[in-house]
Amino acid sequence: MAGSKVLVLGGTGPAGICLLRELLFRQHSTIVFARNPSKIPQKLLSNPLLEVVKGKLTDTEAISTALSQTSMIVSLLGPNSIRGLNPATYTDFYVSLFELMRRYNVRRIFAMSTLSVFQPEDRFSLARLLIVLLVFVVVNKGYQTARRIGQVFGEEAEGLDWTVFRIAGIPGRCDEESWRKDREDGEAFEGWIGEKGWCGSQKRGALARWLVDSVEDGKVKWIGKMPAVSRLAGSKRKTS
Repeated sequence: MAGSKVLVLGGTGPAGICLLRELLFRQHSTIVFARNPSKIPQKLLSNPLLEVVKGKLTDTEAISTALSQTSMIVSLLGPNSIRGLNPATYTDFYVSLFELMRRYNVRRIFAMSTLSVFQPEDRFSLARLLIVLLVFVVVNKGYQTARRIGQVFGEEAEGLDWTVFRIAGIPGRCDEESWRKDREDGEAFEGWIGEKGWCGSQKRGALARWLVDSVEDGKVKWIGKMPAVSRLAGSKRKTS
């Protein structure tokens, strides 16, 4: 039986820490599944709304403990280093996660991928083509990982309410001051690459704000789809 908390995967990197800040700021009971919780700032760890479940991606028992209390998953999982990277690490994990989600009746998941995943609705963008070509040549295993994440959701997540959000550059720091400033950095674009309003970057704090907006409203129109998410080109600073 599903619980009521938001489960965060990939919560110890800079984008993940911004997401934890946003969730707790907006009073969401949150579980972070982490191999190394010491990377999370102590101020966040001491927040009574945050629970830490420690484990590796292969630790089915620990993931099950987290899922049993969860109503929704936000995953920022992705490689932070290409040294020794095996793209199957993430695809195998997601296949296992999907089975556990069905077991614990957790249907909704938002998962991160990149511009390397192409969708039929995307329009031509020279900037996107150059970025993907660079990634393909320089960090090919990162390219393969992003592509396979998109593929595994399309092929293995039947019966689940999934959305794969595709990002490009996400600059910005994750300290509290930077997060508070960056979360107001313009409106968010959600749609297809190359459409009017899409651009190649979004501050981490602003992405976190969009993700928690998604937790709260469900983004039903994007179930089973892979929209691009970025800063809305030309938008003014967003205020609470």
